Amino acid sequence: MSIHHLIDFNDLTTEEWNGISALAADIKSNPDKYSDRCKGKILATLFYEPSTRTMLSFQSAMIRLGGEIIGFDNPGNSSVSKGENLKDTITIISSYADIITIRHPKEGAALAASLYSRCPLINAGDGGHFHPTQTLTDLFTIEHTKGTLSGHTVGLCGDLKNGRTVHSLLRALNKLGKNTFYLISTPSLSLQPRITELLRANGNEVYEVTSLEECIDKLDILYMTRIQRERFDSEEHYREQSGRYILDAKKMESAKKDMMILHPLPRVDEIKEEVDYDPRALYFKQAQNGIYVRMALILKMITSGTNDLTDIEKYREYPKVRSCPNKACITNTEKYLPFLTYRTSDGHTACKFCDSEID
Repeated sequence: MSIHHLIDFNDLTTEEWNGISALAADIKSNPDKYSDRCKGKILATLFYEPSTRTMLSFQSAMIRLGGEIIGFDNPGNSSVSKGENLKDTITIISSYADIITIRHPKEGAALAASLYSRCPLINAGDGGHFHPTQTLTDLFTIEHTKGTLSGHTVGLCGDLKNGRTVHSLLRALNKLGKNTFYLISTPSLSLQPRITELLRANGNEVYEVTSLEECIDKLDILYMTRIQRERFDSEEHYREQSGRYILDAKKMESAKKDMMILHPLPRVDEIKEEVDYDPRALYFKQAQNGIYVRMALILKMITSGTNDLTDIEKYREYPKVRSCPNKACITNTEKYLPFLTYRTSDGHTACKFCDSEID
């Protein structure tokens, strides 16, 4: 792969995605062939937020490749609890490991970490921003079930505002094909307009609805998400939104016979256990596919070698005195970061870390 780090799925070219998908399929069919490909290599898993599937699947992937793992799953058990900043943590850990995967509650944290890493770094989720390896898993599951990533009617249901898996998947599908999208949420949890506009500008049809019943009979793919308690500023606000969308056997009676149900997991109450026995429920198979996809990604990235210089060398002349107006952005807590921006397609200035418009 030509990239050192994976922060956003769109960092990949279509050819690189195809290469990862093909390799993941071969690993799934012939796991023994890859059992020592990472012998002598170390993966560091740095999880500043709780995780089950993502962290353990990365660790399982590296072990299945013959490598070793180090890291933490609670920043309270690391020097972060003593006040160590992200830059120092990454600078040190990247000298201990051959590849890093990081999850962090702040948007843009993975990009910030990559600036100081001397080994390849993978974003395992940065706040409500992106989750590219979940997207790789989602795409792999869709492609190997439906045969293509284009021409589908896709429903995404739940917390579309804060759902990093939703944001990543929509941007990826927008890059790889054209589909019809039903965005199913309450008004306060609706998808950011900039993503909706991006989809429509590329020729996708987009409909915003407030109930599953309005569209479930039209869907080829239903992507359920939980209402994320940790993204709300108050318990009251969370309770107002939770329990709005529940998929049960009754609703499934209206769905197509070959509709596939995906969920990044964990679920709370948005999919009833009775749905687990429906052959259209593929979310556990989806989670299993994540191991093969992450094995493929590790193999592709670890062979790219380490960086002679950290990426921060490219930004040495940038001003470091301004923070992003988005309070969830990493620039508001890691004050030493350069203030990086880019111009959006409609001429606005946006923060490179969290993609929020600044003017």
